[in-house]
Amino acid sequence: MSSWLPSIAYGNPAGGYWDPVTSTINWCEEDYYATPYAAEIVNTLTNLLFVFFAYRGIQSCRNHGHDTIFLVSFIGYLLVGTGSFLFHATLKYPMQLVDELSMIYTTCLMCYATFSYSRSRLFSLCLALFLLSLAIFITLYYHYLQDPAFHQNAYAILTAVVLTRSMYVMELNLRPRLKQSESEYKLLHKRSMTADEKLVSQGEDRRDRKILGTMWLMIGFGLTTFLGGFFIWSLDNVYCSKLRVWRRHIGLPWGVLLEGHGWWHLMTGTGAYFYITWGIWLRHCLNGRQDEYDLSWPRFWSLPEVVQTKSANGSARHDLSKKKT
Repeated sequence: MSSWLPSIAYGNPAGGYWDPVTSTINWCEEDYYATPYAAEIVNTLTNLLFVFFAYRGIQSCRNHGHDTIFLVSFIGYLLVGTGSFLFHATLKYPMQLVDELSMIYTTCLMCYATFSYSRSRLFSLCLALFLLSLAIFITLYYHYLQDPAFHQNAYAILTAVVLTRSMYVMELNLRPRLKQSESEYKLLHKRSMTADEKLVSQGEDRRDRKILGTMWLMIGFGLTTFLGGFFIWSLDNVYCSKLRVWRRHIGLPWGVLLEGHGWWHLMTGTGAYFYITWGIWLRHCLNGRQDEYDLSWPRFWSLPEVVQTKSANGSARHDLSKKKT
């Protein structure tokens, strides 16, 4: 394979600027083979995707008036990417904590956004205190154990809880047949619906079914991408010795395509961005603002964004002009 591919030979690692390594875990990418200033160059640079997606998400929250909790979530997402960048560049234990614990804190923020919706202020306060206590406990216990498996399991459980709860809320509040009790309640208090009311109700049901279909497509794409990244990373861990031989055999830059943890960054970063965007859209739909916000996802490989519709923008400008006059 290397006989016909133009390539550059891997360098021989001879230590680097950030030596010695103090992290409790090291990855399959060889240390300091490309530059003395980044221990794992591919694992470092792939985190720039988090920075770019976080910038896009923060700008979207500011431009389209999404709830503050999602702006904070994107800031946490940015912290995850920044922490991982610094960790893989230095392989220092403090940077490892920034990387791994920021994942826990950001997931706790999404957990708060999911479980606090439409709840009382007292419930929301208690939930915030519980999640804060949980995050502190995970931080202290992880620092005591210094076992990456504990962090990975805690993150996986939190993510599964948030995702399952969000899907349940989505189906319960948007699926027309699951809102039958609400329809029956209306019929009990209105002897009959007019023809116009029936048309409006049927139109809303078609709209919500269409939204649900697109949401499930988002969930499927995001979850498949996330789990695909985890699968590739697992292969990276199992077959590390063979992968290192293959990388050196084919040389650079082709060897970077076999960096499984780098693919984990790219794929989980994409999956997490899809999840936060889905959460934003779901929140607007739960607030009954389906006609004011829409998902802009023109191509399957493009970044989705929740944007205000033209009618909503026109209404906002009209209200603003009335206030000025």
